[in-house]
Amino acid sequence: MNIKNKDLNLLLLFKVLYEELNVSTAATRLNLSQPALSHKLNKLRHEFADPLFVRAARGLTATPKAISISTEILQLVSSLEGFYQHQSDVDFLNQADRLVIYSTDYIESVLLPDLLPLLSEQAPQVQLVMRHTQGVLPKQQLERGDCDLAIAGFYRDLPESFYQQQLQSEDFVVLMRRQHPLAEQELNLDHYCQARHIVTTLTGDLDGLVDQELAKAGLKRQVSTGVSGFLSPAHIVHKNDVLLTCLQSVANIAVQANSNLLFKTCPVSLPQVQISQVWHSRTQDDPLRRWLRQHIHRLLHNPA
Repeated sequence: MNIKNKDLNLLLLFKVLYEELNVSTAATRLNLSQPALSHKLNKLRHEFADPLFVRAARGLTATPKAISISTEILQLVSSLEGFYQHQSDVDFLNQADRLVIYSTDYIESVLLPDLLPLLSEQAPQVQLVMRHTQGVLPKQQLERGDCDLAIAGFYRDLPESFYQQQLQSEDFVVLMRRQHPLAEQELNLDHYCQARHIVTTLTGDLDGLVDQELAKAGLKRQVSTGVSGFLSPAHIVHKNDVLLTCLQSVANIAVQANSNLLFKTCPVSLPQVQISQVWHSRTQDDPLRRWLRQHIHRLLHNPA
């Protein structure tokens, strides 16, 4: 099959339709009238001998054929876009753009103090928007371009079209106030299970990693409260006799901010948390997004 007989612009049309699943917004992105887009869509359907995108209750839905070829087409178009951007004389750091990162309040607190001055100095027209990851990978948002990057320590089983880069490896410790009955003694497993605990839960589930590990040994702890963030629990621990099992760096932030807090080694054997940044192949070769990932890796990376 000879590529000279192929209209490669149809691949871009596929990419935009797959991301938007809406004829009007796709036409706007491509600067086409809806009749012109419909004409190109008919050619695209003929090219692949499949409807590819059909009307649904809201907008369009992709056919099984479209889904099966989407990863390869998105990667091809992304590579072509990256190639032409590299050839352009335009300085991408001076272009107006918006970057959207899904993450947690903890990542915001350790990343933004150093990232914002960098953006202000090197990419002054770029807006940064942080959104809460809600305990799950924002898969659809990454695929459709509503999210450029996701950063957390709980993303698992990534689809083939996603990239991942490890940023940090961290151990768990146990945070408590200095007036806690366990503050002056060794924190063993029995004391740990008998104490009251506060946990961070982004999904509302109070049965976390710690509880799953304890259950393997037939043990259970007393979880009294679940909260939605990683940083606020330290303020609760400061005034209550509860324990917080958290990442070492979260405990460091809490102790530095409040001298009435301390932390101890966690008596439960837990695997290290691997904090990673995740992105979709659609942004793999985009120079601004690549620049962002490189600097986030530099700012957050610590060896295992």
